[in-house]
Amino acid sequence: MKITILDDYADTVRTLSCFRKLEDHQVEVWNDHVQDTDTLAERLKDTEALVLIRERTRIQAPLLDRLDKLKLISQRSVYPHIDIAACTKRGVIVSSGQHPGTPSHATSELTWGLILAAMRQIPQQVASLRAGHWQMGVGHTLRDKTLGIYGYGRIGRAVAGYGKAFGMKVLVWAREASLAEARAEGYTAAPTKEVFFEEADIVSLHMRLVAATRGIVTAGDLARMKPTSLLVNTSRAGLIEPGALVRALQAGRPGMAAVDVYEEEPVLDTSYPLLAMDNVVCTPHIGYVTHEEYEIQFSDIFDQITAYCAGRPIHVVNPEVLDSQNDG
Repeated sequence: MKITILDDYADTVRTLSCFRKLEDHQVEVWNDHVQDTDTLAERLKDTEALVLIRERTRIQAPLLDRLDKLKLISQRSVYPHIDIAACTKRGVIVSSGQHPGTPSHATSELTWGLILAAMRQIPQQVASLRAGHWQMGVGHTLRDKTLGIYGYGRIGRAVAGYGKAFGMKVLVWAREASLAEARAEGYTAAPTKEVFFEEADIVSLHMRLVAATRGIVTAGDLARMKPTSLLVNTSRAGLIEPGALVRALQAGRPGMAAVDVYEEEPVLDTSYPLLAMDNVVCTPHIGYVTHEEYEIQFSDIFDQITAYCAGRPIHVVNPEVLDSQNDG
């Protein structure tokens, strides 16, 4: 098959051991990012299988209508960037494994790294030293502080464990079923959402972005946080009401933020509001970007291609395509 891989920014995929799974195919890898429909249509005109790296490129109907040879889109995790209905209409199979129950150690570790970086002012202290100055401020110790985990899934559970290891009090807010799990594992469930935001010294968001969770963190929630508190988001920017985080930081509640995700990505404008704030630590959506995590993810993605070529597609999110093919 003619396979195209988009948005491999660091040209990493070809270095992975699992890349050998594609050795019998013709593979083209693009390292830049484009969203222009005409450019993508030209690049993908001969593509039969398209590999996406998470949500870096949106695949919508105007583009799909120009990709006559496309048969399969293979990726991992959620797919709000793909027009599934348009794929189904054109007979394009979308395979996307959801890896239920599998913790993302890479994202969990980055979350903890951001917490330490923000609370101890590590980026600011490094910048001060490089600028020829010495200490620029005084950070905060984690022990005995309250870590608020919003969303108690596979990543939230791992971060809660890190907090416990650091001697923190862990407070959880989530759906009732998840709260029951948190209680069973020895953590405290907040009695209300309001109390959760009021009491937490650090609030870390760990939810998938779906219709029910979009904007679930409101300006009112942020306004309840302490002036000394930290908001951490390594999940999705859309979990927070649009524009609310910048306004909240400007108002001083919370006092700090550490973010790996943004409302529009990639962020290439150096005047982007969060980048200009001294009380914010920003990273460029690298939560899942490690060699080890890439091996896991792309092994699954390439297995989906192999299964398709064998006539037994797996992890299909639009099975109507298979039904129509069988009917034909």
